[in-house]
Amino acid sequence: MKITKRAVFALSLSGFTPMALAEQISQAFVPLTVKTSSAQDEARGFIEDSSLTGSTRNWYAREKGKRGQTWGIDKGNGVTERSNSRDTWVQGTIVNYTSGFTQGAVGFSTEVAAYNTVALERGKGRVAGGGNRTLTDHDGDVVDQWTKAGLANLKARVSNTTLTAGRQSMNTPVLAFIGNRALPSSFEGVSLHSAEFDNLDFDIGTFSRVSPRTEQSLSKFRTEYGNGTTTDQVNIFGLNYQPIKGLATSLYASSVKDIWSQYYFGATHELGDSSVLSLSTGLNYYKTKDAGSAKMGAIDNDTYSLSLTATHKAHSFTLAFQEVNGNEYFDYLHETNGIFLANSLFSDYNGPNEKSVQIGYGLDMAGYGVPGLKFNVYTARGWGIDGTHYKGGGYNGIQAQDGETHYEYGVGTSYAVQSGPLKASTIRATYSAHRASANQVDGSLNEVRIVTTIPFTIL
Repeated sequence: MKITKRAVFALSLSGFTPMALAEQISQAFVPLTVKTSSAQDEARGFIEDSSLTGSTRNWYAREKGKRGQTWGIDKGNGVTERSNSRDTWVQGTIVNYTSGFTQGAVGFSTEVAAYNTVALERGKGRVAGGGNRTLTDHDGDVVDQWTKAGLANLKARVSNTTLTAGRQSMNTPVLAFIGNRALPSSFEGVSLHSAEFDNLDFDIGTFSRVSPRTEQSLSKFRTEYGNGTTTDQVNIFGLNYQPIKGLATSLYASSVKDIWSQYYFGATHELGDSSVLSLSTGLNYYKTKDAGSAKMGAIDNDTYSLSLTATHKAHSFTLAFQEVNGNEYFDYLHETNGIFLANSLFSDYNGPNEKSVQIGYGLDMAGYGVPGLKFNVYTARGWGIDGTHYKGGGYNGIQAQDGETHYEYGVGTSYAVQSGPLKASTIRATYSAHRASANQVDGSLNEVRIVTTIPFTIL
């Protein structure tokens, strides 16, 4: 969902004015006002407001390679056997202690979370190296169970501004935790979040390490699609601003030391009344440029996406377009979800000079008397991938991509428990299929995934 932000308001209003007849979402201007309340003034105490909570997630997936897609199995003595299937079945559990803030002008608190994973599928041949799904040792044998400190930080708060130091979770367009495995990633560093205004907040931070989803130790940052170049400093700054009640905007920048500077602008506009017809317009744009000593070579990339979602009662229909303008991938940091693009699906549709389109349909069964039950189906296609003009040295094999294409489709269903001792527990099942031409990076495979998440409260 990214493109240039100046167009989002015009795109949302022009051409869709008939929907104003059913308008419920206000388009009134929101003045910039300082909050009259202070979160720190309401602090109840370090122990008094503390909590001990957690969740456990059962994560199962079965992948089947197509068109020659395989995974390697280390058989020892330098022998690697190829398999066209890979299974994952793990149980991830988080136990999180969060203290309250001490009282006074400056409040202090702490957050500590233990992450644990138990491998339920332990067959070396079945996990096929594990990837970023099952932790294996250097011989490819499954690590039966492991634990680490996923979060461990100290916080200081003044009014509505909080400074956090240590291992923490972030969710911004340029640095975001990724939670699509049994456990999420997190980051080591210092950040400041300020929310002193009713409709404007700021983030600033500097980070040196990432705690990956399926690893026990901290790692240096590297890019998702690059050749393994690492860095130990990532700086971010950004703001979120709501100029009118129906429009939310974000502006962020990141500096990845000696690799790139990346800038992001995003907006979401809501119009109409979903009981009749509503329209959500999402626009996101990234500019990435090499910086410092340019360890990955020259980078000059503009990438955007535009999505339109029309909703009528229980039904929603989405159409999205995405384009990469650059001879390299649109890239982001590994073990992060810093890709707020509409067509980041099974594939990211981020190849050099790639264009892509997505069509999706969603059904919320709450409108038919079954709250918590949802279904979705979608398809996406990417074309025009051309890396033959790439002159840098950061992306291996990219110059072989000449007119590459790919497509995917998927179906999914999810259910969230609405009441009782398992309230807020969820189960989601998906089936995805991806097909690619010879040199497209994602390959061809089918996947079935079933994920159950159960939250719990201890204290």
